[in-house]
Amino acid sequence: MNKISRALLVSILMIFLISCNSNIRNLNMEESPENLQLFGEDFISTKLYERDIAISQDGAEIIYTIGDYKQHKRFLAVTTKTNGKWSSPEILKISGKYQDIEPFLALDGDRLYFASNRPIFGKLNRDDYNIWYSDRQNGEWAEPIALDSIINTKGDEFYPSVSANNNLYFTATRADGVGREDIFKAIKQQGIYLKPEPLDSTINTKNFEFNAYISPKEDLLIFSSFGRDDEFGGGDLYFSIKDDNNNWTESKNMGAMINSQALDFCPFIDWERNNFYFTSEKRAADGLDVMTIEHLKEEGNSIYNGFGNIYRINLSKLELN
Repeated sequence: MNKISRALLVSILMIFLISCNSNIRNLNMEESPENLQLFGEDFISTKLYERDIAISQDGAEIIYTIGDYKQHKRFLAVTTKTNGKWSSPEILKISGKYQDIEPFLALDGDRLYFASNRPIFGKLNRDDYNIWYSDRQNGEWAEPIALDSIINTKGDEFYPSVSANNNLYFTATRADGVGREDIFKAIKQQGIYLKPEPLDSTINTKNFEFNAYISPKEDLLIFSSFGRDDEFGGGDLYFSIKDDNNNWTESKNMGAMINSQALDFCPFIDWERNNFYFTSEKRAADGLDVMTIEHLKEEGNSIYNGFGNIYRINLSKLELN
């Protein structure tokens, strides 16, 4: 390699490292944007498919799902903040072999729930999605454990979300459901989950309801639905709050500030920093009547290529009432 080539290579590497470090420095968890913001541009949200986010109470750990363009491979990724700097995202040590998605951190940060198609109950022929958890032991995530068969059936169970009193909300299609896919609740009593029940018709309809986030106090539910008359298209985010009688109110569309013509889903609230997060497949408007091959290449290699990205906005900007 001649001196010019070597100098050019060093320059390119320096630009790359500066860019990476800039992205790491700019991951500001304390920021609470008043307008919808792409979260962690080119660091968390990239041209790959990112979805589902879990953030620790102290804001120093982020776990999310990352996948290839068609989500044939999906893993749990993690980045942590140490001495004011964020680590480069990497595959969580308990992930990387099976399809692991939809992380949810317990309030104390030491139990991680997620959905996975890994073999369950010792049956190697099982590849349906089930709900698993891992406990943090000596700073490391332990071997995942599947929830009991009263939760995990031979069908699919998705998107675990757990309230402060350990009641579990999740997505499934079951014979006792209301529609084509429903949100279920399982009450935990004396350390054991009772038989899950579908939420009533204020939440579940004959269509698809899925990916529900429950607030710690169990008084706010945000979820996705597909097939409703008032949707913007592709699947929208809806919410419901508890009334004075502890019943869920009629669910409402979260509106054009959040929802788009694409799929909008995977809600999460960072209460400590007052931010609402969600995943969207929305694309950037190109404004072109005629595309060229070069335009297609640029669009396909863009962060806004229509694969999943994670967005956030100040919680107070949402009318959740």
